[in-house]
Amino acid sequence: MRRVAATVVALVLAGAMLVLLTGAGGGTPSGAYQVRAIFDNAEFAVSGEDVRIAGADVGSIGSLAVTKQNQAAVTLDISNRAFVPFHANATCAIRPQSLIAENYVDCTPGTSAAPSLRRIRTGGGAGSYLLPVTRTSSPIDPDIVQGISQEPVRQSLSIILDELGTGLAARGSDLNAVILRANPALGYTDQVFKILAEQNHTLARLASDSDAVLAPLARVRSQVADFVAQANTTAGATAQQSQALSSSIHRLPGFLHALRPLMADLGQLADQGTPLMNSLSAGARGLNQEFTNLTPFAGAARTALIELGNAAQRSQHWMVGSEPLAGRLLALGSAAQPSSHLLSQLTSSLNNTGGIQQLMGVLFHGTEATNGFNKDGHYVRTNILTGSCTGFARTPTAGCSANFSSSKASADVAREAVRSTAKNSAGPRLGGLLHYLVGSGA
Repeated sequence: MRRVAATVVALVLAGAMLVLLTGAGGGTPSGAYQVRAIFDNAEFAVSGEDVRIAGADVGSIGSLAVTKQNQAAVTLDISNRAFVPFHANATCAIRPQSLIAENYVDCTPGTSAAPSLRRIRTGGGAGSYLLPVTRTSSPIDPDIVQGISQEPVRQSLSIILDELGTGLAARGSDLNAVILRANPALGYTDQVFKILAEQNHTLARLASDSDAVLAPLARVRSQVADFVAQANTTAGATAQQSQALSSSIHRLPGFLHALRPLMADLGQLADQGTPLMNSLSAGARGLNQEFTNLTPFAGAARTALIELGNAAQRSQHWMVGSEPLAGRLLALGSAAQPSSHLLSQLTSSLNNTGGIQQLMGVLFHGTEATNGFNKDGHYVRTNILTGSCTGFARTPTAGCSANFSSSKASADVAREAVRSTAKNSAGPRLGGLLHYLVGSGA
């Protein structure tokens, strides 16, 4: 069994060597930037195939060789000088162009933060720049994967795996490195798992916290779905106004420049308003207490306002019905304005001259003069009051003026009327009344 496996391995290596040696021809383009990339396997890569960076053709495969470590050395001729130099963090991978086409080399030149690749001074690939095997990867063609399930490849693969286990019994780390270089995604996955293992406590806390956060969201998932739908509508409307938004963003720098003086003024206002804010802060507790005390009053006033609203609603019909009456009252008030003005002047004159008080005195004392009281009770005097001014005359009699005055002539006439009246049967009471009136200046 071991002899058969050794024979198969020897045949495979011989075939690979033949392909590599027969494809190692071809000239080097003049002035090209050469990169010597080391691969674990460069099967189906031939001279003249494309070298691409980000999908753009930047050169071609110049030559292929085998190193002393039985690795493939592929010389890449980079003719587009815009993509050089390659840096230490550059990567290259051999990829198939299609199911039936040849392979090409896909590279990333790295970043300027890393140093440039080391140039080979002597030996194989002298003059080119070395890209080590740790920065390259080789593909596994689909036809090889499909051939595993077919005879006699399946039997041959079983033999190789049996013998490979014996040959790699003490080289597990080397095999792991080869597998990682064969598919860079495995290396990245290993790095991801290592990071996740270092953050396992954080991930556990994230899971518990996520449950606490997502549980309330699950209870309002209909609102969340509605928010997403509304956000979609909003985004669509925003997309329709993209030109207007672009114009607004274009004018934003000028607006911000013009806004700068205003913001400076606002800053000064804020600085000057700091003492006021401190004073307001000191009085805030008292204001808060006032509003707290106002709460019961507001609650009681609410009931009153509701009742007032109900009363207003009930009286609305009567208030509307009283509108014609209000119109007539307004017309009456407008028509009575002159008479009211004259009445106001009359009452003011009576008040200023004491006429109202004297009239009240006449009524009071006149009542006493005409109503007597003796041992038998109250009685009414029926005698007519006469005097020098009680007779009817076409022309005014001297001293018998109706004007209120305190002149000497009026006083004399009044006294004469008192003396004359005192002799009548009206008695002393009426004389006293007239004496009172004269004495008060009536």
